[in-house]
Amino acid sequence: MGDRLLLAHWQNHPTLEQVARPYKALAGVRVDPSNRHRRGTPGGYGIRTFATSLDLVDVATKATRRVALPKDGQVPSIIWSADGNLFIFENVTPNAGAKLNAMFGKEAEFMPDQKTLLVKLVPEDLPPPPPKATVPAGPSIQQSIGEQGETSLDEGTDPLSNQRDEDLFDYFAASQLAFIDTESLKICPVGEVGRYDILEPSPNGQRLLVTTIERPYCYTTTYERFPQKVRVLTIQGLSIIGNELIASLPLADRVPIHGVETGPREFSWRANVPEMLVWAEALDGGDWNVEAQHRDKVMGLKAPWKEPREIARLEHRYRGFGWFKDPSISLLMEYDLNKSWQRFFLVNIDKPKQEHVLLWSRSMKEHYEDPGWFVSRMLPSGVDVIRKQGDIVFLSGNGSNPNGDRPFLDQCNLKTKETRRLFRSSGSCLESFVLFYKDDFKSLLTWRQSADESPHVCILTLEGRETAAKGEATSKYSRRVVTSNKDPAPIVRKIKRRLVKYARDDGVQLSFELYTPPGYVEGTRVPTILYAYPRDYAESSMAGQVTGSQATFTTLRKHMLLLLAGYAIIQNASFPVVGDPKTAYDSYLKQLTSNAKAAVDEAVKLGVADPDRIGVTGHSHGGLMTANLVTHTKLFRAGVATSGYYDMNDSAFGFQNERRTLWEAPILYRQMSPFAFAHKIKTPLLLMHGQTILYPAHLLPHRRSYTKRSVATVVLRDWLFSPTSPIGTQRTRQTSALFTRC
Repeated sequence: MGDRLLLAHWQNHPTLEQVARPYKALAGVRVDPSNRHRRGTPGGYGIRTFATSLDLVDVATKATRRVALPKDGQVPSIIWSADGNLFIFENVTPNAGAKLNAMFGKEAEFMPDQKTLLVKLVPEDLPPPPPKATVPAGPSIQQSIGEQGETSLDEGTDPLSNQRDEDLFDYFAASQLAFIDTESLKICPVGEVGRYDILEPSPNGQRLLVTTIERPYCYTTTYERFPQKVRVLTIQGLSIIGNELIASLPLADRVPIHGVETGPREFSWRANVPEMLVWAEALDGGDWNVEAQHRDKVMGLKAPWKEPREIARLEHRYRGFGWFKDPSISLLMEYDLNKSWQRFFLVNIDKPKQEHVLLWSRSMKEHYEDPGWFVSRMLPSGVDVIRKQGDIVFLSGNGSNPNGDRPFLDQCNLKTKETRRLFRSSGSCLESFVLFYKDDFKSLLTWRQSADESPHVCILTLEGRETAAKGEATSKYSRRVVTSNKDPAPIVRKIKRRLVKYARDDGVQLSFELYTPPGYVEGTRVPTILYAYPRDYAESSMAGQVTGSQATFTTLRKHMLLLLAGYAIIQNASFPVVGDPKTAYDSYLKQLTSNAKAAVDEAVKLGVADPDRIGVTGHSHGGLMTANLVTHTKLFRAGVATSGYYDMNDSAFGFQNERRTLWEAPILYRQMSPFAFAHKIKTPLLLMHGQTILYPAHLLPHRRSYTKRSVATVVLRDWLFSPTSPIGTQRTRQTSALFTRC
């Protein structure tokens, strides 16, 4: 294990053919009707891309072998077996082999024996999908029956809207579970056809945690909030011989904004015992507005699946477990949304009355003091656990600091909390720990790159200790390069970048990355584009913390391609909105303007930006930022807002991290809406939008209403929509055209 690498080469962008393929939008899922392939990325932004080639690399000899893919193969995912002897990959085609139903994900995985696959198949002999009605069935009727509660409609992406949608959802969601023997390739269907979402084998391979999606459906939420049944199936050989109902979860259409549903949630197996379920339940109605001594309780259940017991009560919201191989110790995590805070405890699940040991208590936005995350290992059963050697664990992190990221690997004593730094990336490159190449903890596999070196794999061998300055590695090491990649665009190496730090008028520290075009002569003023995305912080001290690195291998996408046209780019400019998470947006416009002015002033001060030729662009929440800056300031000559939302009335139940509703904060909602001030716009503004946008607040009619009102003011505007593009797709040519002519 660890002696071979599989390098997957991925598309940078989906092809036009992929973008234009027909799909069905059903309760938060966009599915290709020809093969049940899920169109969107896991996060819902953009269109899923594929690996176009696979290379198998022998780590010891560097020998590389190209994996023969099927003709026109499209590989969306790759999974290794725990022993490293097998890997499986899917191939997306209209028709071939075992036809997987990938609509909800996890359509194929190894069982703990690492010889059998558990898959979701498209059932055979399904009747044809329901035809499109030629005559409307009648008026569309939705009703409220007076139940109390709020929910964020922005979460309801691509909701169902009629009976045919419901029938289509049933048709495409239907799966047949099956086991596949990886040696004989024999397919053994098991159980009944159902709408299977989560499938998770128990560590011993004798049980299967299953959630199925049930009726009645809802026209305002995604499928994750539809009624569900949670079951444990008992497996014997390649058959299912038992079926225990664990929970029936009702429709969750009244979840508080930024809250959680009531009742059991987040079911999973405990990884360090053969078969035990754990889950959380809210004690505050799932509502952060409610004062409560404890917000969640954590429950556990063993066979015969009758009497759950309480494992712990948490002051804040349950975030999950980290498991060790040793069952006497587990990592329990909680978070406080009101303070953007998180805590980590070491607990003994089998002794719930034993005091929890606090390991860390820290801000969720703190980067400089981030201890990193636990290095894991995979057990023979395929279960991931935290790697632990005696009292020692290993922590890997980004190593953010005022000069940029320097990734690290530490060893930490859980009893004393003392740490020793084994490795830290130099400042001239960006090198990140991937895994231990051998179990002697002296051989590290890393991913290394620099401004002039394309990303590649290395093996570092630790060779003893040495005295080092605070924060530096105390281990000597040698390096062996395993892979290499040719520079795909040498001209990009002529682009220069630098980290620029400055402050806004209230003293909050900020930064941006400044890119100058090939051949740039210092002191020459050039047209400049500012790109940013506003982020929320509870404390100003964390708002200006620098993340990212100047040592990454520069690649160009989206607006960054304009560097080749002679533009300078202000990239990742800090745009913090600082304040109490409950009310931070009350000063949104003021802080937005202050952030923009500080960045523009600094770029002009450096002698790079021409103050009369500065444009601004942003995506989604950054699109809202762009429209507001063009509306309320005179800092920019032009703006390009992509996939934004401009009338906050369309997000009446909260947006981004704002938790108040329109009716609780009507003045705020109006102040943040560029739509309300469209008559003030005197600066050219290009609105770019996918016609098939995901989120209700981003819907095309809302953008068109904003555009029409803007055009009515007799000022130059541009409106571009891509007929088949979702929120993640942008077009560079049109962006360039607008900035160039302005």
